[in-house]
Amino acid sequence: MFKGSMAALVTPYAAGEVDWKTLDALVDFHVAAGTDVLVPCGTTGESPTLTHEENDAVVAAVVKRAKGKIPVLAGTGSNSTAEALQMTRNARRNGADGSLLVVPYYNRPTQEGLYRHFKAVADAVDFPHVLYNIPGRCGVEMSVETICRLRADCPNIVAVKHATGSMDGASELLSRCDIGVISGDDSMTLPLMSIGAVGVISVLANIVPKDVKALTDAALGGDWETARRWHFKTFRLAKGLLSIEVNPIPIKTAMAMRGLIQEEFRLPLCPMAPANREKLAAALKEYGI
Repeated sequence: MFKGSMAALVTPYAAGEVDWKTLDALVDFHVAAGTDVLVPCGTTGESPTLTHEENDAVVAAVVKRAKGKIPVLAGTGSNSTAEALQMTRNARRNGADGSLLVVPYYNRPTQEGLYRHFKAVADAVDFPHVLYNIPGRCGVEMSVETICRLRADCPNIVAVKHATGSMDGASELLSRCDIGVISGDDSMTLPLMSIGAVGVISVLANIVPKDVKALTDAALGGDWETARRWHFKTFRLAKGLLSIEVNPIPIKTAMAMRGLIQEEFRLPLCPMAPANREKLAAALKEYGI
């Protein structure tokens, strides 16, 4: 179910609150573009500044608007196992098709602690779970051994979003167990799919969903020449969107430039510096947007 082009949805705001009308419009945008999976309430969705009630409500709204046309993989992770359990239960109750569970951040658990955390959620909530391994944000990396152990002991842990930046790590993981690997970085989608990854949870899909889908469709179909063309087409924009400033500031700014959302963030995120905004605008223009 969770493969291909999976859009890491932004959370649109208006006057400090979730902009529900625009959120519906974004879901419609992805339905029309053929996006394979919607992923609300992840990093790109500013989950750290959503209340738990807002997290639940955003997931419910996306599920309702998608109306079964696109699977919904709900971000329900937390550095508290009890909180992750509650949000994951709520996501399942609200009709999500699975959960995206980030590695607990700040408290930096041991590998045994990570295993117990994810197993507790997987055992309690009987639907598919995708692990989210992103040490640059969490301060701790889930080891290949821990991922393989979880996959062996929890059949409903079906995939891992691989955002470590390590191709060797992905190769080792794919060689050792049958868990699905999903790229967590747009610029690494094709390299990872070339060794067996099944798709990407994409920031870039927020503005060029058809292009990201063309890349993943080609790779899944074994058309590597076409996949390479799309990789090189999207590469510079993907790197620019993710590296000019911290995600999701650049992608939300780009979407506002396209008229898809209002340019609004929640502190501590804030608008881009003027010089960086100029770089982003130039990147969009170069791409043809």
